[in-house]
Amino acid sequence: MKYFSKVYCMISGLLFLLISFSCNDSFLERQPLDKLSEEDVWKDANLMQAFVNNTYAKVVDGFKNDYWPMCLCDEAYRRGRATYHTINQGQLTPVNMIPLNYWGLYYTTITDCNIFLEKSSNGEYGSNQSLVDRMIGEMKFLRAYSYMRLIALHGGVPLITKPFGLQDDFLLERNTYEECVDFIVKELDEAADLLPLSYTGNDIGRATKGAALAIKSRTLLYAASPLHNESGDKSKWEKAAAAAKVIIDLNVYSLYPQYKDVFLKPYNSEVIWDRPYNNQIKVEHSLEQWFYPNGSGGYGQCHPIHNATEFFEMKSGLLPKDDPDFDPQNPYVNRDPRFYDCILYDGAPWQDREIETFLPGGADSNEGNEGWNATLTGYYPRKFVDESIIKPTASNTGSSHWIYTRYGEILLNYAEAMFYLGNEEECRKYLNMIRDRESVKMPHITDSGLKLEQRIRNERYVELFFEEHRFFDVRRWKIAMETDNKPAYKVNILKDLATGKKTYEYVPFQERIFYEQNYLVPIPQSEIDKNPNLKQNPYY
Repeated sequence: MKYFSKVYCMISGLLFLLISFSCNDSFLERQPLDKLSEEDVWKDANLMQAFVNNTYAKVVDGFKNDYWPMCLCDEAYRRGRATYHTINQGQLTPVNMIPLNYWGLYYTTITDCNIFLEKSSNGEYGSNQSLVDRMIGEMKFLRAYSYMRLIALHGGVPLITKPFGLQDDFLLERNTYEECVDFIVKELDEAADLLPLSYTGNDIGRATKGAALAIKSRTLLYAASPLHNESGDKSKWEKAAAAAKVIIDLNVYSLYPQYKDVFLKPYNSEVIWDRPYNNQIKVEHSLEQWFYPNGSGGYGQCHPIHNATEFFEMKSGLLPKDDPDFDPQNPYVNRDPRFYDCILYDGAPWQDREIETFLPGGADSNEGNEGWNATLTGYYPRKFVDESIIKPTASNTGSSHWIYTRYGEILLNYAEAMFYLGNEEECRKYLNMIRDRESVKMPHITDSGLKLEQRIRNERYVELFFEEHRFFDVRRWKIAMETDNKPAYKVNILKDLATGKKTYEYVPFQERIFYEQNYLVPIPQSEIDKNPNLKQNPYY
C-alpha cells in the first residue's frame, strides 16, 4: 500500500505543477534538470567526444558474429548457416544476402559522422578547439572508411555528406565508383592532416594519421585493380604506390617479430588501426567460443577448408603441389611457419594435448564431446584465438583486438603496385621483407613476370589469412570465376587404433559456384524498395 501511496502522491504533485504553470508561457521553454539538450551536447567537447566514442563502437569489425567474408571465398566454411551455403552456391540475390548486407550498418556510421561534422562546424570551442579538430579528423576518417567498404562491395553508392532535413530529397541516385574514390581520398587526406601520429593513455586506439593513410592506400589499390581499371591505367597504380610509400616513409611502423603475437598483443609495432576489446570489463565478442574446437568446449562455427592449406608453402618455398618432398599422407610437416599460427590441424599441439580430428573417436571430431560442434573440414582456425582460455563461454573469452589494417598489408600493397609499374626488383624486395619476419624466415622470392604475379597473390593469401582481404582480392583481381568456382575440400583422417597409423583422404564436400555478376554484391532489395532511384547492379 505504501508503494501505491507514493505513486499517487507523485502523480498528484505533477498534476499540480502542470496546472500551476499552464498559463505561464515560459514553462514550456524550461530545460529539464535531468536531461541535456541537443544544443548542450554540441557546446561541450567532452560530450562531443562521447558521441565520437559511440560512433567508433558501431563500426563493423571482423569479430562480429555472422559477418565473416572468409566463409564466402576459398578460405573457410560456415557451419549451420544456410545463407552462407546459398551464396557459395551461386544464388546470391538482393533478398538473401544477410552475411553480405553491410549497407545499413555502414550508413548508420556515416549518418553519425554527418551529424557530428555539421554540428561541430557551427561552434566556437576556445581552448578545446584542437580537441574538436582532432575529432573532426576522426569522424571524417570513419566516414571515409565506411564508404571505402561500401564501394568495395557494391561499386558506386550514394554519397551522403550531411544529415537529411524534412524537406530534403531522400531518393538519391548512386554516385559513380570514381566519384566515390575521389571523395574518400579527399576525406582521408583531410583527416590525416588533423590526426596525430600516435596517442597516449586512454586515447590509444583512436584513428591516427597512419590509419587515414593506410585506408587511402587500400582504396587506391582497389581502384587500380582490374575490376575497376580494365585498361590497366598506370597512373592509378602510381597513386596506389605513392599512397603506400608515404606510410612506409613515416618510419612509425615495423613488422612485429612473432607473427602469431601480432593478433594477440594489443598495440604492437605493426598495428596501424584496430578495434580494442576488453572483455574482462564488458563482453563484446566470444571469439574463443565461436572458433575453438569442440574438444575444448568451442562451437567450431567457422573453419578453414582444405583448399586453404594448399596456399601455405613448404619450408623449401615451393607450394605442396610443386614440392617433390611433399607427402599427402604426412601433410603438415615442414610448412611455412604461418601455417602453424593460422590453422589447427589433426596432431597440432594445443593447450595440454593434440588436436584430434581423426576417426574413430577423435576428441575434436564428430565423435568427440559435443560432436555437433565439430569441424566439417578437418581443421579449425588458430589465428586470433587466445589459447589460455579454458572451456570458453559467452563470458569466459579472450580480448583479442580486431586489426583493421597493419603494416604487413601496406608492404604487400606497395609490392603489388610496384609489380604493375614494372619495377619487379622493388616488388620482390618488399615481398621478401614480409618473408624475413623473425618467426617466418621463408626463402626469398626470385620469380619474375606472371610467376611473380602469382607469388604476390599467394603471399597476400597467407600473410593476410582470415583478415577479410581474400574475399575482396579475388574480386578486384577478377579471378573469382576461377578461385570460387571450385569445390570446397575437406580431409578425412582414419586412424588404425591398433597401429596408430593415419590415412588421409581429400574429398570435395561442397560445390561452389560464382557468376560474373557476383564480382559486385547487389544493393539490398529493401533499399531499392525504399528508393527506386537506386539502380541495381547488373544481372541481379
